[in-house]
Amino acid sequence: MKDIEKLSEILKSFQSVAVLTGAGVSAESGIPTFRGKDGLWNKYDPTELATFEAFEEDPLRVWKWHLWRMRLIANAKPNHAHYAISEMERLFPDFLLITQNVDSLHKIAGSKKLVELHGNIFEGKCRYCGKRYNEKELFNLFPLADRKFLKGLREEDFRKRILEGLEAKDLPKCSICGNFVGPGVVWFGENLPEDALQKAFQAAEKSKIFFSIGTSALVQPAASLPLIAKKKGAVLVEINIDKTLISSYCNFVFRDSASKVLPSILSILKEHK
Repeated sequence: MKDIEKLSEILKSFQSVAVLTGAGVSAESGIPTFRGKDGLWNKYDPTELATFEAFEEDPLRVWKWHLWRMRLIANAKPNHAHYAISEMERLFPDFLLITQNVDSLHKIAGSKKLVELHGNIFEGKCRYCGKRYNEKELFNLFPLADRKFLKGLREEDFRKRILEGLEAKDLPKCSICGNFVGPGVVWFGENLPEDALQKAFQAAEKSKIFFSIGTSALVQPAASLPLIAKKKGAVLVEINIDKTLISSYCNFVFRDSASKVLPSILSILKEHK
């Protein structure tokens, strides 16, 4: 508790804050992480499901797996960490949330100043011509990808309609080039969106306090953001239940869940803001 109070005191004197979130934040909402004991990659080979090569070879299989993920996400709700970060945004004039998560839970919780480094699973992207589709546009192309539809679909019905009933002819096709549209997430081997990456690096360089929350600090280039902030003189804060590669560089380390730590910090901050 002393560290939380000390950090809160420091936060009161700074205006520029950057927050990086990873799969650990979503895991608290019941979404499996990609790394760790219950990670999705322990059950599936990512080269068969989350690469452009896999999509070219079998777009139906790739879409079925992503729809399975989308149904899990559609039934998840933001947790206390999501809401605390959303409230922090309103307390600091210069704030940016940089998320590696593709589930939109930060947006649902009310975050507006954010960049999605790895895209959004409820959006679409044509890998052939580069055309992007927002959530509404993807729904018009592919109603099965609708968040509300997937949320209300029972497991038995999902198995029958999607895993067994979906055919390649049902998949969304690009309105520009006619090729299959894939999910709007960054797959293995793909570059991160340039505009999002640029905003993330700018925020890291000018932040006075940088939070690294629920991220393994393994995936580049996002893993370098905390160290860039540290090099520029920022106070570096890690909230993670596990030790990571950046832990030794941090000014504050909290080995607890973000849904516990962040509301405590926020509570002290709100008393003085």
